[in-house]
Amino acid sequence: MAKTLKVTLVKSTIGRKDDQIATVAALGLHKIRSTVEHPDNPQIRGMINKVSHLVSVEEK
Repeated sequence: MAKTLKVTLVKSTIGRKDDQIATVAALGLHKIRSTVEHPDNPQIRGMINKVSHLVSVEEK
């Protein structure tokens, strides 16, 4: 079974750069403490790395 990543938004996107807001939205996160699961692949890892100061990540 492939690994998945549980991504949770822990900080607000208010006042952030437009590309960071777009990245958070592309991950499927809208409100603080919203959580989504994504497959562990380089594309998702890159998105998480870009907004790592706004999200928390848990490997499943």
